[in-house]
Amino acid sequence: MSPLRILLADDHVLVRAGIRTLLAQLPSIAVVAEANDGREALKLATTHKPDLAVLDIAMPVLNGLETATRLRKQFPSIRIIMLSMHGNEEYVHQAFRAGADGYLLKKSAVAELEAAIRAVQSGKIYLSSVLAERVPLKDLSPEQAAKSPLERLTPRQREILQLIAESRTTKEIAGELGLSAKTVEFHRAELMKRLNLRDIPALVRFALQSGLTPHDT
Repeated sequence: MSPLRILLADDHVLVRAGIRTLLAQLPSIAVVAEANDGREALKLATTHKPDLAVLDIAMPVLNGLETATRLRKQFPSIRIIMLSMHGNEEYVHQAFRAGADGYLLKKSAVAELEAAIRAVQSGKIYLSSVLAERVPLKDLSPEQAAKSPLERLTPRQREILQLIAESRTTKEIAGELGLSAKTVEFHRAELMKRLNLRDIPALVRFALQSGLTPHDT
């Protein structure tokens, strides 16, 4: 029987190493690729074709939510487990709306990671035990999860919004995404229009409040 092939993405090297060490001890599981951010994770998914992706929810450049959305679209068969420091319902719903199959708090990952992997591998939804009493599993399917204002934005706009929230300048964003400065400025103006916001600080607050860029990971 072939091992379950796992892609691990987390920008914290020590956290990633700890999870990798744990996974190495589990039978029939192999970590085939590791990424520092969501964009790298997408490239590695194309190359390695993993069965399951374990994603940090808050990564630079491209966060776990957007990565999950794109993975689900490009590789529908990949199962996705989201890791986060955040246990409030907003983040949980955001993750499942993005296409996650499981949501683990980082503080419980060591004890529950194998259970989460086995559950999502068999087609079930998994939620950290400390959250299960507050967030009914029936509300966590992509069809039922609470909708977010982020859905009014295009993938490119969400990507630019994250970079704005990371305090990147227009020039830096343009270089990162291979766009012209005018194109970035156009997207920024569209962001403000669609979200009915007036300035950059308001965009940053929205990104934080919506879970696009958590305060910390």
